[in-house]
Order: sequence, then C-alpha cells, then structure tokens
Amino acid sequence: MPQQVSTNLPDLVIREVTSGVWTFSRPFGRGPLGLLPWGGRSTAVKLHNGDVFVLASTPLTEDTKSAIDALGTLKWIIAADIVHHLFIGQYKKEYPEAKVIGVEGLREKKEKNKENLMIDGEYGVDPPETLYGYFSGFANKDVAFLHVATKTLIVADLLFNLPGTEQYSKSKASPKVPIIGKLNPESSMHKRLLWTIGKDKDAMRRDAKSVSGWDFERIIMCHGDVIETGGKRAWEEAYSRYLS
Repeated sequence: MPQQVSTNLPDLVIREVTSGVWTFSRPFGRGPLGLLPWGGRSTAVKLHNGDVFVLASTPLTEDTKSAIDALGTLKWIIAADIVHHLFIGQYKKEYPEAKVIGVEGLREKKEKNKENLMIDGEYGVDPPETLYGYFSGFANKDVAFLHVATKTLIVADLLFNLPGTEQYSKSKASPKVPIIGKLNPESSMHKRLLWTIGKDKDAMRRDAKSVSGWDFERIIMCHGDVIETGGKRAWEEAYSRYLS
C-alpha cells in the first residue's frame, strides 16, 4: 500500500489533554475564502479495552500517526457529523482494519462523490427508541460522545468556543473572528446559532436534556478552545433555550 500519511504540519498542536485523550489542533478557515478563523481539531481516545477511537477532522500527518499508534490500535474512525468527513478516507487507507462510522446520509454522500470508501455504520439509522448521543434534529446530524473515565464530552459542531487560541498558537494569523469576536457558550450569538440550526426543536430539547444528564467536566469541540472545567455549566448555558 502506498504511503498515505501527510508530512508534518508546522501549525499543528498535539496535546495530551488528560490521560488517554489526545487532541490535534490547527488553523481552519470557514466562510467566504476561508476568512473566518474557525480552527479544526481531531481527538483520539484510548478506550477501556485498549482500542483507540479517533474523531478525524484534521489530516493524518506523520506525527499524528505516531501519537495515535503510541496510544494503541486504532479500531474506530469517526465522522462526528455530516460535514466532518474530509479526512476519514485518509485514515482508513492507513488503518484498513479500522471501522469507519459516520451519520445518516454519509454513505450516500461518499457514493455521490465517487469515493471508494466503505462506511461501516451510520448513527441515525437505528430504530427511533435507540438511545445514544445522536442529535437527529441538528442540521449537521451531530453526535455527542462521552468518555466516562475522564468525564470528557467530545463533539464536533454542537458547541463552539471561539476564538480558538490553541488552534492558532503556531500560526501568524489571528484567531479572532472578525465582527463576531467571541462565539462561546455564554454569548447570545452562540445561543441564537444553536437555535437556528436546530431544525427539529422537540428532538433538540430531548437530546440536549439527555446530554445535560451526563457526568462530564470537560468539553472538547472541533472549533475553539477546549473547556477544561465547568463543562456541564457551559453546555446548559449554551442550550438554555432548549432546556428552559
């Protein structure tokens, strides 16, 4: 198999957030011409059985692979919503035995793009009574994951905490989002955004309430700085419109 791993990126920040949980953070622009400094992040977790799970949202570089391999055997490659899937094929080529798990509609999307990628499972295609952190009412079909051992909530677009200073800490570009400034759980703009992209309000209320019942202290999101403490309060503040 030809080498699929990218060369190291000078702006990539690799960090062990807590025991068995590593993040891979770097600049990422959204909006017109990519001018909005959103930042991007992958998260790798060593599970209780020794296997490794990775929410893959950044390129698989040589140093990323080294950090993942030091954790254990990568068994699960996760696309946490319908838009965070650009690099999962790169991971799958390097780790062919790993299972690729996405959300409802990802298999169809990959087939339409004529990507030769096997999607082993999709959140959202199970019976309605199936219980897990899948937000069916969210525009991007996001999934919330809880790492029980470290009380860490891991999400893609369900929460933002901008500006992403860590993600831009090795970049000459500013992490400050023009005009918006801050987009964090306490900001009124963040609450309005979550309300707007919640397409099914009843489903959003149900799932936001379910997550608020979990035991977590930390939140790792794809866009913005990790919330190291007070994560439960941050979640309830961000989703106050759904939880009131």
